[in-house]
Amino acid sequence: MKLTILGGGGFRVPLVYGALLADRGEGRVTRVVLHDLDDSRLHAVARVLDEQAAGVPDAPTVTATTDLDEALRGADFVFSAIRVGGLEGRANDERVALAEGVLGQETVGAGGIAYGLRTVPVAVDIARRVARLAPDAWVINFTNPAGLVTEAMSRHLGDRVIGICDSPVGLGRRIARVLGADPKEAWIDYVGLNHLGWVRGLRVAGRDELPRLLADPDLLGSFEEGKLFGVDWLRSLGAIPNEYLHYYYFNREAVRAYQQVEKTRGAFLADQQARFYEEMKRPGAAALTAWDRTRAEREATYMAENRESAGAGERDADDLSGGYEKVALALMRAIARDERTTLILNVRNQGTLSALDADAVIEVPALVDANGAHPVSVAPLPEHATGLVCAVKGVEREVLAAAESGSRATAVKAFALHPLVDSVNVARRLVEGYTAVHPGLAYLR
Repeated sequence: MKLTILGGGGFRVPLVYGALLADRGEGRVTRVVLHDLDDSRLHAVARVLDEQAAGVPDAPTVTATTDLDEALRGADFVFSAIRVGGLEGRANDERVALAEGVLGQETVGAGGIAYGLRTVPVAVDIARRVARLAPDAWVINFTNPAGLVTEAMSRHLGDRVIGICDSPVGLGRRIARVLGADPKEAWIDYVGLNHLGWVRGLRVAGRDELPRLLADPDLLGSFEEGKLFGVDWLRSLGAIPNEYLHYYYFNREAVRAYQQVEKTRGAFLADQQARFYEEMKRPGAAALTAWDRTRAEREATYMAENRESAGAGERDADDLSGGYEKVALALMRAIARDERTTLILNVRNQGTLSALDADAVIEVPALVDANGAHPVSVAPLPEHATGLVCAVKGVEREVLAAAESGSRATAVKAFALHPLVDSVNVARRLVEGYTAVHPGLAYLR
């Protein structure tokens, strides 16, 4: 099978290739094509993959190209992991928003909207090319904002595009771990949008173990979300929220923490990865060692500002191992080999949540087989969660409308309607600020 990775010069590509190397089953991926606009980054990542494959029999072959059509033609699976504007764009997203006193995180609030506005037109072009050049391919979307981008691509690819995220997987794994359960044997009742969801139950052998966790303050406060949100708030909710909901529930504290840091997350990663890619230009550099060192630092500092503002301390060692590549491999295997499994994915609603229309992309457990991913029926969300989900989905729809029409006024509307942007005037200034620093937003008129 041929797998094409868009954004193939991206830093996390070796995670995916490592998962492919461990797959020895029949019908596995035998060809990997990396596509990126930056040839030097492609070369750097290819060096890491070459070292990963050393000593592995029948490792998937790797080729690299800057020609998008060549990369897509004949693909069985396409992983879309692009970053329009690069990490410099992410740093600008943060800086412009924080100057207005609002959140600039890459998927949440003003930063997520800015990132979506410049990413959606590119993602739509990719979807159209896939439909033309590889109509039988399945697209697995890693690109953030994952739910928004998946919905944009689904308008051209239907259910053949599926979005993935490792946040729900990590959350379910942590809950199962503190309850003494095997995550592989647990059913996780998780519902919402990407980076906006809640675990409402964790069933092991038919028994919901979440009430036991919520009733035990010591147990509840022993893992990442308990430390981040606080025991009392989790017990009030009666659910465990995705870590990204910290930006909503403790927004003022999060914004203040981000304003006080020496470097924003995007600026830190831009500098860190620039050093890695520069090191890869030296012929004798140990590529895999350099990549491992850089990745460990990246994972250890994830959401550091939120944890500091909440007094949550350092991340547990078990949470530093990633996970999205495992979700991607499980999804691909289930489709390619009809190995039926259940995964938490970003898929079209199809009536799963009654508050949203059928085409709205949501993040829920889905049964996966050779025919794709099928959302599992879930109970309605409580009113407070439904209100937030509907508000954010409404913003996503305005982003899609602005990207399609090029309307500056619609872009302003998207910012103004977001729960974390508190003023129409702030929304107008955000659009001014973002269009000034992002060439990719020149289409807004």
